[in-house]
Order: sequence, then structure tokens, then C-alpha cells
Amino acid sequence: MSEKQSFLQFLKNWMLPLAMAFGAVFYLFYHYLPVLDPIEPAIDKGIKEVQPILVGIMLFLQFNIISPHDLRPRKWHIWILLFQAISFFIFAFWAASMQEAPTKVLVETAMLCIVCPTAAASGVITRKLGGDLPGDMACVVLTNCLAAILLPIMLPKVNPAISLSFWNAFLKILVRVFSILLLPCICAWVIRFFFKRLHERLAALADWAFYVWGISLALAISLATKSLMESRLPMWIIAGIGAISLLTCIFQFWLGRKIGRPGGRAMEITAGQSLGQKNNGFLIWVCFNFLTPVTSVAGGLYAIWQNLINSMELYEHRHGKA
Repeated sequence: MSEKQSFLQFLKNWMLPLAMAFGAVFYLFYHYLPVLDPIEPAIDKGIKEVQPILVGIMLFLQFNIISPHDLRPRKWHIWILLFQAISFFIFAFWAASMQEAPTKVLVETAMLCIVCPTAAASGVITRKLGGDLPGDMACVVLTNCLAAILLPIMLPKVNPAISLSFWNAFLKILVRVFSILLLPCICAWVIRFFFKRLHERLAALADWAFYVWGISLALAISLATKSLMESRLPMWIIAGIGAISLLTCIFQFWLGRKIGRPGGRAMEITAGQSLGQKNNGFLIWVCFNFLTPVTSVAGGLYAIWQNLINSMELYEHRHGKA
């Protein structure tokens, strides 16, 4: 094996922990280096704008190898959607009944970590673990649509201060979902049906989604680190958010695998990723637009937990333990 091949194999094997470490170090570097103080706001803005674009590119590359027929709903999708909807309403009504207090943030953390839709990156991990990419991508679409309906119903009740009607909140979330999720899907399928030769070339580039995911993950962890460092929350609240986000993360990976287990190994992997791996960028965006910025810490910490779990899954898969 040449040095170049060895390096690429090293990147493939350790992309996730390397991206996480780079993202955290990158934020600490540009935040604490005095010479970069004047351009720090521009760096923050650039990361927030580039990260969704990378997610869109990643989805576009994956949709190129999936036909519209592949996105048909599966039976296990119903159980995942039911779990998210019922659990969301329970926690949302609980949070709506509470007065503004630090403990309300903990209930909102559980609510958001459950209703948050499946991450675009879940398809990358699902494919590497030997799961069903079309089934996972169908769940990405379905859970985003579910979140677009459920969140506008309850968020004005959880946080009356936002003074948004259902339709205003729905349209705001729908624009976000359309630009990041549906637009790449539409573009990929227009190319599939009208530009066959271009589609064949793009389909051959599907594996590049893995490297785009690595860059996107590094930026997501940078945002997560920023959210955590600037939260200024009491330590017991941060510890509570960390514990709840960790417990919901572990539980959803476990429940997803349990839901998919009757359908075989591939379905077990796919359902676990579909329920456990969340779109943390979307979660953080919801926090800043509809709740309070402090709840965004939940999205940052969940991103860390889910990627640690994925690191272990990829390691076990490489060594034949899974």
C-alpha cells in the first residue's frame, strides 16, 4: 500500500474523532488568539453559513444514488415517528405548564433531543456500517416533515414570548427544511431524469459524501464548543443538560436498534442511526429562533454523544465485533 493510500485509509478509519478534535481545537484557536479578535464575528458567521451548505452537498451526493421509489416509507418508520410524536407532546405539555425556571431548560432539553429530525450524516454512517441507505434517507425526509408540523404547534405554548402563530412558525421551519433537505433532493432527481450522463458521473462521486461529512462535522463541533463555552449557565444546569442529552442519545440508539432488529442486521443498524443520530444544526437553530439560546447547549452536547457512539460503532465494525 502506497503512502497516499495509507493516509486515505487512516482518514477513513479515524475521520470522526479527528473531525471532532479539529472542530473543538479550531474554535479555541480563533476564539483565544488575540490577533484574530477583529475577525472572530466573521469566522462565526462563515461557519454558520457554510455548515448548512455542506449538509446540502452531502445530501445531494447521497440522493444521486437513490431513486424516488427507494424513499417509500417502511413499517419501522411508523414506530419511530410515533415514538417521537408522543414523547414530544408529553415533554412539550410538561414544559408549557412550568414557570420560567432553570429546571424548565432540562425538560426542554429532553423535548428537543427527541423531536429533532434524523441527521443528514446518518446516511454516511449507515452505509459504512452496512445498513440500508434508502431506508435511512426516507427517515431523514419523514422526521424533518414531522418536526415541521409538531414544532409550530407546541413551541408558541412552551415559549409564549415568541408571539408566533402556527403558520408563521410553520413557514419559517419549512423554509429551513426545504433549503437544506428538499432542494438537494429535487436537484438530484431532476438530474437523474433529464441529464443521464451527468447523473452517472455524480453517482460515481457518492463516496465523497464521507469527506464532506468530515468537514461538516468539524464545523458542527466548533459550533457546539462555542455554544458550551459561551452558555454561562450554572454548572449543575450544564451537568443536567449533559446527563439528559446523553441518556436520550443512548436510549434512542438502543430503541432504534430494537425497532429494526426483527428485520435483520441491516435494518437494525439503519433504524438505530435513524432514531439516534440527530440534526444538531437544526436543533440549535430552533433554540435560537423559538426558545432561549441556553437550550442550544443541548444540541452541542448531543452532537458530542452521538459521534462518540458512532466512533465506537465504526471501530467495532472495522474489527468485526459488531
